[in-house]
Amino acid sequence: MSKPIFINLPVTDLQRSRAFYETVGAVNNPAFSDDTAACMVFSDTIHAMLLTHEKWRQFTSKRIVDAHVDAQVLLCLSADDRDEVSSLVDRARAAGGKADPTPVQDLGFMYGRSFEDPDGHIWEVMWMDPAAVPPQG
Repeated sequence: MSKPIFINLPVTDLQRSRAFYETVGAVNNPAFSDDTAACMVFSDTIHAMLLTHEKWRQFTSKRIVDAHVDAQVLLCLSADDRDEVSSLVDRARAAGGKADPTPVQDLGFMYGRSFEDPDGHIWEVMWMDPAAVPPQG
C-alpha cells in the first residue's frame, strides 16, 4: 500500500511560492490550504506543504535556515523521461527559480537536473531507464 508523504517547507511569501509550484506542475489542494499554508500536490503520494514562517513555528522551535545559504534536505522527484526532466527545470526557471544549482547528471541510463524554488529549497528531477534497473529476486 502506498502512503503519501507531506514535505513541509517554510516560505517567505506564500502566494509567490504557491504560484511557483503551480507553474512547475503541482496542484493546490484547498482542503489543506489557507492564509498560512498551501498544500501543493505533485501526485497521489507527494504533497508539499508550503508554510508561512509563523505557521512553521507552530511545529518546531528550531531556527528556520536560509535555504539560499544552508541546505537541510535535497528533495527529488522522478520523471517519466529525459524531456520531462528538462521541461520541469525550464518551467521552474521561468517561474523565478534557479536552474541547476547542483551538477547535471547524465549517465546515459540516468539523467538528472535540479532547481531551487524562490526560497532556495533544492529539488532534483531524475529519470532512469527502467530497463537499466536490475531485476529483484
